[in-house]
Amino acid sequence: MDPLTTSTGAEPDAALLARYARGDAAAARLLAERLAPMVLRFATRMLGGDRAEAEDVTQEAMLRLWRQAPQWQADGAAKPATWVYRVAANLCTDRLRRRARRRHLPLEAAADPPDPGSSAAAQIMDATRAAALEAALASLPERQRQAVILRHIEGLANPEIAQIMDTGVEAVESLLARGKRALQARLAGKRPELGYDDDEDT
Repeated sequence: MDPLTTSTGAEPDAALLARYARGDAAAARLLAERLAPMVLRFATRMLGGDRAEAEDVTQEAMLRLWRQAPQWQADGAAKPATWVYRVAANLCTDRLRRRARRRHLPLEAAADPPDPGSSAAAQIMDATRAAALEAALASLPERQRQAVILRHIEGLANPEIAQIMDTGVEAVESLLARGKRALQARLAGKRPELGYDDDEDT
């Protein structure tokens, strides 16, 4: 299923946004439940695991969507999810640039919570692998990192990523190819410490 569309039979995002513009608070709640978690995941990874900053970005992106609602054109040209992803990407870029100017080191990436059913050793290895991936992602150039997160973590299609990143599909494909090569190169030397055999895929 397309991550930027609603499930079969569910009211489309644009219709919910139109209802919100007419004063329907329940529509806003439904739309926020759909969009905010996706934006939060994306922003958290873009910002190197900084959950607090990602929450700020998510809140600001959703507020901007609510302000846009009265002028929204439900003509199929843009989806609310695509629009809010683009806003979040721009907000993340602004924060990363401010960080770089202040010369702050990025916060250590937060790993996903371990599976309570797995062993302690497996949990430690899973956390180590997640941290290694987060660190490798954080080391990518910003546009490559954004494309890789949207495609391989959020599961969006290349045309949707092109809309979000305001670029062409071929440029997205190039960013993805370079990002994947860079990730493989950064993680290649860590296979033994991450618990992978030489003949095992990461």
